[in-house]
Order: sequence, then structure tokens, then C-alpha cells
Amino acid sequence: MIALLMRDLKLALRAGGGFGLGLAFFLIVTVLVPFSVGPQSALLGKIAPGVLWLGALLACLLSLDRLLALDWEDGSLDLLATAPLPLESTVTIKALAHWLTTGLPLVLAAPVLGVLLNLPGPGYLWLVVSLLLGTPALSVIGTFGAALTVGLKRGGLLLSLLVLPLYVPTLIFGAEVARRGAEGFAVQMPLLMLAGISAASIALLPFASAAVLRVNLR
Repeated sequence: MIALLMRDLKLALRAGGGFGLGLAFFLIVTVLVPFSVGPQSALLGKIAPGVLWLGALLACLLSLDRLLALDWEDGSLDLLATAPLPLESTVTIKALAHWLTTGLPLVLAAPVLGVLLNLPGPGYLWLVVSLLLGTPALSVIGTFGAALTVGLKRGGLLLSLLVLPLYVPTLIFGAEVARRGAEGFAVQMPLLMLAGISAASIALLPFASAAVLRVNLR
């Protein structure tokens, strides 16, 4: 499992879908927002949690189309499906590799980019906490979407259309945690909902992704 994880990390970095592309997109979104809404500190601080969460979500979406496509193209996916390692574990490792190369760098960069949007001081901690809890769900859901569209030519647009509706609950509760934390309100309810979504996604979707892959590989 460790060898597969290291392999996927190297592939993610070499294929142009690693942390560099996601961070660049995240930075561009954050820099462009003040130009679009104007230099109003109060307004920027109010919308900062939602903007940062939306930017992180879209940055995670960028690299999903190559998550399983590289293994499909070179035939590695067939070998992985017949390996002693269960396909569910393989899918989980690939989701973990995606999170380590895309989700985790976004979590670390979010507080720095929050300064550009005048995020209130109390919101930084809850922004990081919400992203730490929510980005794993984005990677796991994205892996499920990649399994559905693997083997399809130009399936990137279809993948986005399939995955974005599934991302909506994570976006809502993640942004709500950051917003309530920035405004000094209680965050327990959206925080528990966000944690529940991530836990359910990690527990259930690897089995669904493995089942879809078995169908596609027949």
C-alpha cells in the first residue's frame, strides 16, 4: 500500500495535476475577487469564507480527470484490479494521494490567502479546521466521479457535471463553519455535519468506486 501511495504521489506531481496547479488556481481566484467586488474591506471580510471555500473546491476539481486516466491509458488499472490488494483499498490510496497533493496544500495556503480577502482574525482557525475536515470528502467524491468516467474520451466536462452537485453539501457546511467562526457564532452544528459528510464519504464511496471500476473493466 505504501509503494502504491508513493507511486501515485509521483504520478500526480509529474502529470501536471499536483499541488502547483491547484495552488496557482486558488491564488488566481483569491486575487481576482477584490478586483470584481471593489476594495471594500468590510464586504471582502464578509464573503471571504465562501470565496476561499469555493476556490479550494474548484482547485480540487482541476486534477480529477487525471486521477485514474493515467492508469487506464497504460494498462496499470487492469493489473491493480487483479492484484492481491482489494480494489477498495486501491481506490482509497488514490484518494489519499489526491488529498496529499491537492487538498493538504490548499489547507496550508488558505490562511495566507485569507489575508488578501481581509478575513477576520477569529476566522482563520475555523477556516483551516473546516478545510481539514472537508477536503478529504472532496477527494473521495472526486475519486468516485473519476471511476464513473474512466475510459471516456474527453470525460473531464462530464466528470465536473457529475461531481459538482455532490460537492454542494460539503461546500455549504464548510463555508458555514468558516463564516460562523469568523463572526464569533457557534460552529458545532455545521462542524458536525461537515465531519459526518466526510466520514460517510470515506466509509462508503470507496466501495462504490471499486464496484464502478469493476464494471468499467469488464
